[in-house]
Amino acid sequence: MESGGEGGDEKRQRRRRRRGRPWAVCLPRPGCFTVSAAGEDEGTSAAGADEGGTRPTPSHLVVTVNGIVGSAENWRFAAKHFIKKHPEDVVVHCSGCNSSARTFDGVDVMGRRLAEEVTSVVENRPELRKISFVAHSLGGLIARYAIALLYERDTQKDSHEECDKNAVGNPSNQHSSGGKIAGLEPINFITFATPHLGTRSHKQIPLLRGSYKLEKMAYSLSWIAGKSGKHLFLKDIEDEKPPLLLQMVTDYGGLHFMSALRSFKRRVVYSNVCSDFIVGWRTSSIRRQHELPERQSFINDGRYPHIVYVEEPKVQEVEFSDAMIYQAKSTSEMEEVMLKGLNRLPWERVDVSFKKSRQRFFAHSTIQVKTYFMNSDGADVIFHMIDHFIY
Repeated sequence: MESGGEGGDEKRQRRRRRRGRPWAVCLPRPGCFTVSAAGEDEGTSAAGADEGGTRPTPSHLVVTVNGIVGSAENWRFAAKHFIKKHPEDVVVHCSGCNSSARTFDGVDVMGRRLAEEVTSVVENRPELRKISFVAHSLGGLIARYAIALLYERDTQKDSHEECDKNAVGNPSNQHSSGGKIAGLEPINFITFATPHLGTRSHKQIPLLRGSYKLEKMAYSLSWIAGKSGKHLFLKDIEDEKPPLLLQMVTDYGGLHFMSALRSFKRRVVYSNVCSDFIVGWRTSSIRRQHELPERQSFINDGRYPHIVYVEEPKVQEVEFSDAMIYQAKSTSEMEEVMLKGLNRLPWERVDVSFKKSRQRFFAHSTIQVKTYFMNSDGADVIFHMIDHFIY
């Protein structure tokens, strides 16, 4: 009886501590989860087929990656509908290695964690043959770093410059240079509202309303986001090396950033054209401001009411050399180098607008359907992604 009393006291103390910390219930739950045709969330080592063997074993791994201060839970809605539509094709693994405050550790550190997590999943699922990545916000940069670590060449080409020539010669959406990611065939690489060009440039953070004073203040206070803030604001210039985001537009230091991206059959960027106060349209769509399509060219498909424009993949023939990442010094020069470097590959660009939605003020989360209660209007964007996925 005495021990039971002590246990009761401990429970009451824990309840009192929770009441004293109401913010604790708002924190993302840590940990990853894998969803397959079995219909239940599984651990990273669980099998994807039913025990009775009545259902074909899915062979396509879809890895989802959360953004800053996010968690694996943020992709639960998308994971559920992936499995609902293609139960025999995909296993969805919602990464949990970079959640909450761990998202301040830097793109490189988080990229290594993600690569290790993906390797663990693949090792425990020998039936897997294909791999795709779906990432939100900062998660897109983390995924780009991780695939560079996971990339394995399966050709005899020693120079990525040869692959660049092939990319320009064949702008097809299906073009890839060969190679594997974690030993699997790379299929889709998709990002939602990801700051591919960083957040340092003018108007890249819409919340600051284009004010140079506010942008300068944000640049000075970027340390609040830890090493990730330094990477996003291109402040990580050390040992005469270019900032990490510039390194990532070429194969740099033994890491095959562009070769890994090129190996995917399809690369897609979903971008908010308005109301995203966190990540600007330019940096998320990898386009220049004047390339925003005019209003009359927008489309509005009844099935996807918030998809306003889809640009077919194309390759921009530009002069680019690795030396350019060292020569760029000003903000505008660095942005131009990243634009040229990334646009050597064909990207499918999908513009999204929540202008008429009551959830438009949460556009950065709504495009992902972070939580269905607050972001349900983004469901058609997720359905668009799933419907156009290559399986």
